Order: sequence, then structure tokens, then C-alpha cells
Amino acid sequence: MGKKDAVRPRIVCCAIPILRASAKVLLITSRKRSDQWILPKGGYETHDVSLEAAACREALEEAGVRGPISCYVTTIKGLTATYHVYELDVTTLEPTWLEAAERSREWVDYAEAVRRLQWKPELLQALSMSSLAPRR
Repeated sequence: MGKKDAVRPRIVCCAIPILRASAKVLLITSRKRSDQWILPKGGYETHDVSLEAAACREALEEAGVRGPISCYVTTIKGLTATYHVYELDVTTLEPTWLEAAERSREWVDYAEAVRRLQWKPELLQALSMSSLAPRR
């Protein structure tokens, strides 16, 4: 299906890769804006068996991490995309991965992740709803 025939809004699956022992989140650089940081995310594909599986696939392709989905975080509806966001407890950090030549990755604490995601409101909103967010 070409872009002009694509379903709108687009279904986007997003993983928040977490290292529980240190309360860190893994951010990756955007391919379109290499000076900006994002969470691993991408479109739901017909071969994905679930939204959670798509989030895991995107985390592996874009960030080189594996692990189980630990919880559903939120669904954010926008004009062009609907984001389905899940926490992923990282058990494996691959030394090489599909998009390694196109992206950098870095473990950061919650406050730093908030700072770096300011430019991407839907990802910032999702992170603020995660288990890493300070409780009010």
C-alpha cells in the first residue's frame, strides 16, 4: 500500500525502553532530525500479531533492545497518527542492530529524557504517564 493509500490516522506503536535497576530510559536519535531524540516507534504492519509486538519490533529495529512489554502506558490520538505506547523492560542490548548506522542511542534518567523530548509533545506526554514519572 502506497503512502497515498495509507490508513489515516496512521497507527504508531511506541516502546519506552526501561532499565529498571537504574531507572533509565533509552532514547534514540531521529533519522529525520539527527540532533533530536525520540523513543523507538513506528507504524503497525500487517504481519504484526499485536500492537505490543509492533512496539517490540520497533524497539529492536531502531534501538537494538529486546525484552518483554511490562505494561500499557497510553493511547494518544493526533491528527495524522494514533500512538499506542508500552513500557519495555530491557533484558538485552544488542551490539549491532538494523538501524545502528542511522541512529545513536543513550541511556538517560527521567529528567534528561523529559528535556530531550520537549520537541515531540506526544512522546513527552507518553513518558510523563510512564512508571518512571514522579508520582504527584
